Amino acid sequence: MLKRTLLWLLLVVFLVACGGAGSGSTAEPTTAPPTPAATAAEEGAAEATPTEEAAPPTTEPPAELTHVRLPMGYFADPQFAPFYVAIERGYYTAEGIELEFDYSFETDGIALVGAGELPFTIASGEQILLARAQNVPVVYVMEWFQRFPIAVVSKAEAGIASPQDLAGRSVGIPGFWGASYVGYAGLLSANGMALEEVNTSEIGFTQMDALLTDQVEAAVVYSNNEPLQLAAQGVDVNVIQVADYIDLVTNGLATNETTIAENPELITAFVRATLRGLADTLADPAAAYEISKKYVEGLDDSRRNVLDASIELWQTDNLGITDPASWERTQQVLLEIGFLDAPLADLSVVYTNEFVEAAQP
Repeated sequence: MLKRTLLWLLLVVFLVACGGAGSGSTAEPTTAPPTPAATAAEEGAAEATPTEEAAPPTTEPPAELTHVRLPMGYFADPQFAPFYVAIERGYYTAEGIELEFDYSFETDGIALVGAGELPFTIASGEQILLARAQNVPVVYVMEWFQRFPIAVVSKAEAGIASPQDLAGRSVGIPGFWGASYVGYAGLLSANGMALEEVNTSEIGFTQMDALLTDQVEAAVVYSNNEPLQLAAQGVDVNVIQVADYIDLVTNGLATNETTIAENPELITAFVRATLRGLADTLADPAAAYEISKKYVEGLDDSRRNVLDASIELWQTDNLGITDPASWERTQQVLLEIGFLDAPLADLSVVYTNEFVEAAQP
């Protein structure tokens, strides 16, 4: 029996997204809430050579489009730029897909996809593992975030520059559940530390206030959210990135076993369109941000740093590919914190790279 019910986890792990979270978000991203949706990241944003805006595909789309409703997170956010770009440039239409974004807070994407009511959802690796442990037949088919978006942030004056510096210090965390807890536990485990070595307390989604008023010395946050807000207020911070110490599976695209068996072409088409949007966003962030303004109400240039920080989490030489070793590590962290009682019998059924490979030109 799981130590936490799956439903509780699913409702809190991916409210913003993808870890990510937009400025002012009070929800866990996906990977991440919104996270996601979901920031001064330690590393500078990689320079990308601007390119001319791509023209929509010239291939005639099918006469009838397949409508797909995609659970995204709590609200529209620039971190979803790859999807906005893919729609704007006609990549989904060219694949015969009419895409609808579902930002509903109440939407439980994993449950809907597992029940066959929807073909896709955005989900993080720990959600998939926990679902499979309860025999929910979801399968992770494309890794979007390549770096786990959780971090520990502190005022520079606190002198917390490495995981070892957390020993004996006060650290605030939204709660002992969700991506924040998984990432935090993974960070400590990767550095040979036990949770008991740190004075960790639940503070809800009050990380900014807790840090600014010195209620805690450090806080567990999304790396493309709170660190950016603190920097914007002129606060000098240290950021410990979980991904610098352990590779855990974060936000990506999930489907179900029925869709794999009965409509694999739809999966390949959806993955191909999404990867095109992701590649375009990485190649020309400025153009992607301008496109995002059409999909995110009230978006102005003040939040461009959210996209830049998110891009650092997406970059890889192999877009979409998920690493089997990262699934082993993610499962191990879940076992260590008691979210799983035993390893899954066959971890290979949880994810596949076949659709990413099939989507290549």
